[in-house]
Amino acid sequence: MKQHTVIDSPYGALTLVAEDGVLCGLYMTDQRHRPPEESFGAADDGPFAQAEEQLRAYFDGDLKEFTLDLCLNGTPFQRTVWDQLRRIPYGETRTYGELADALGNPAASRAVGLANGRNPIGIIVPCHRVIGASGSLTGYGGGLERKQRLLDFERGAAGSALF
Repeated sequence: MKQHTVIDSPYGALTLVAEDGVLCGLYMTDQRHRPPEESFGAADDGPFAQAEEQLRAYFDGDLKEFTLDLCLNGTPFQRTVWDQLRRIPYGETRTYGELADALGNPAASRAVGLANGRNPIGIIVPCHRVIGASGSLTGYGGGLERKQRLLDFERGAAGSALF
């Protein structure tokens, strides 16, 4: 059974989705590849206390690594990419090519990019930490402005609490 709630954040409203009580989605307003609202299930704050607490701590600058149970629904390749995303340290970035290398398939950078774009749990699974080979910001389901703001925040450019 799916449930959802909407919370405020410094980056706009975030829709959290749980399946059988486990977080399976975090979507931003106007996010590319955002599923239809009717697929989010009933509105219910119940399963989201821990996710909200950790997100608040992250936005306050007090949490660098999320420890939530996640249900990542995707292909085996997508789940492998999303696992690699979770290994990128707070405040750091990796290129699509570096992720492909880490997966043992240097020629897969385009496939890595496609999987990255389908990440269903933004921020917590930090797809915003992936950049182009030249160091440029390339694609982000939540928009390049949000991506830049998240990277700046993690690098310490945002000095005080935001949430």
